[in-house]
Amino acid sequence: MDNRLKMGLRPRPNIGLGKASFDSAAPKAPIAPASRPSVMQAPVLVLNATFEPINVTAVRRALVLMLKGVAQAEETNPATVHSTSSKIQVPSVIRLLSYRHIPQQSRALSRKNILLRDRNTCQFCGTALPASELTLDHVMPRSRGGRSSWENLVACCYDCNNRKGDRTPEEAGLKLQRRPRPFTLHTSRQLMRLIGHRDEKWRKYLFY
Repeated sequence: MDNRLKMGLRPRPNIGLGKASFDSAAPKAPIAPASRPSVMQAPVLVLNATFEPINVTAVRRALVLMLKGVAQAEETNPATVHSTSSKIQVPSVIRLLSYRHIPQQSRALSRKNILLRDRNTCQFCGTALPASELTLDHVMPRSRGGRSSWENLVACCYDCNNRKGDRTPEEAGLKLQRRPRPFTLHTSRQLMRLIGHRDEKWRKYLFY
């Protein structure tokens, strides 16, 4: 006889902690739909209120500007994004509703803007790669007085970066694809035209 019964206690209940009974009793978590990061990161042409092209941004940022009432869509793509209460067509071109003065100066020096200027292309071997597979290289090494500037920083693949090491391109037997320069409004418009070749909706706005 069970010792618990001898002592006048109730037997322990069988709560079924085996793996099979636990798994069968556990509620099934809903499977989240697959995200579409490529749609939200697709490029969108930004026009000033005067229809002058001034920038390229991502779909995510363009939607924020539209929802805030700062911009409106001039051209859209067939894809749509859904919120809790509405469905919005993905913009291809947006226009600011108020005129913004754009100063004639270069962009802030950053890794993102260096890669954008160099079109995600290694400036030594000419290979185009995703941003995650690129680094920045100081043409004149920092150990030898090279500064972190537009004129001394270039996009570089890891293979060329390791090959160059702490040397100049000439010492490492490498040659720059083009001389690095600041990211100006002229550079920005060149990139707009480059991207515009892939999206015909942009072409009528890129007359500069």
